[in-house]
This record gives sequence, C-alpha cells and structure tokens, in this order.
Amino acid sequence: MSEITEKIKQELLVRCEKSKEKDGYDFWNEHIKYVVENAVKLANKYGADVEIVELGALLHDIAMPSEYGEREQHHIYGAEIAEQLLTKLNYPKERINQVKNCVLNHRGSKDRPRNTIEEQCVADADVIAHFDCIPSLFSLVYKEMNLSISDGKEYVRKKLERDYNKLSSRTREILKDRYKNIIDVLFVS
Repeated sequence: MSEITEKIKQELLVRCEKSKEKDGYDFWNEHIKYVVENAVKLANKYGADVEIVELGALLHDIAMPSEYGEREQHHIYGAEIAEQLLTKLNYPKERINQVKNCVLNHRGSKDRPRNTIEEQCVADADVIAHFDCIPSLFSLVYKEMNLSISDGKEYVRKKLERDYNKLSSRTREILKDRYKNIIDVLFVS
C-alpha cells in the first residue's frame, strides 16, 4: 500500500466508524475491505495500475459512510469526494481523473461503460465482495427490507445472479465454480 492509499484508507476508516456509530452498518468490514482486497488481486492478475485500482476501490462507496448525497447517486458523489481528498493530497490531476472514473463506473446497475482495465477491476471487485459477505445481503432483505424468508431468499438469489452476469467475461470465468457452489448450497430447490 502506497503512502497515498494509506492516507485515503485512514480517512475512509474514520468516516466508516462514524457511520457505524450512527446506524450500526460497518461499511468497511462488511463490504469495502473485500472490494479493496479483490480489486488489488484483479489488478495484479490483469496487469492494471494497482495504485489507481486500490484508490478506486477504497473510494468507490465513500459517499455512503460520508452521508453525502442520495444513495442512488453515490457513485457521482463519491467521485466528487475522491477528487477533493486526492487534490488535498497533491495527487496528480491525470491520476485523480483515473480514480474518479473507477468510482463513477463501478456500479453494474447503472450500466456505465468501463473504458479501462482499472475501472473493470474495481467494478468486478465490487461484485465479488457480495459473494464474500453473503450474510450482509440476508441482513438487508430481512432486517432492512422486512421480506419473508422465501421472498428474501429469492431476492438474494436473483441479486447474486444479476451480479455474476455483470462481471467481465474474464472474471466471470474465474468465479464460475464459486458462483455455482454458492447457488447450489444456499438455494436448494
């Protein structure tokens, strides 16, 4: 981890802790740390710029624990926060723009183009994180959405299916057996 990524991580951890104290959801431990870990692995595997990918992964959801803007637009607000933080740290403008694009284009539900391998690494890692922390998805459907057991189970199954299908073809191939095992174990017909 470079000095800049360490500074961004520390800022993110402070924001995540404040958010956790307020609403009980731990953005870092229940999602972001998995995104960062997977993004770095993919960056190394695919020959992407690891620092850009790691910063993009750290900042991809920063608007949510920062409680900045509407959740549905967190990718847009997150890009704004990323620019502010990186500018304060005198990070090069060209590289700031690369990180911002990773944040802007990480959401599969927005069908935004991923124009670089770095953007794809962050977007794929965001999806993989859902497979790393499945209990958080069940918490969402039962605690937050108040769905019945069968409706919640179906919601999570469909979400994982949608997520899997949003992956780049290379990453989908890597995750194929894991995805099949998860579906077979959790969603027995």
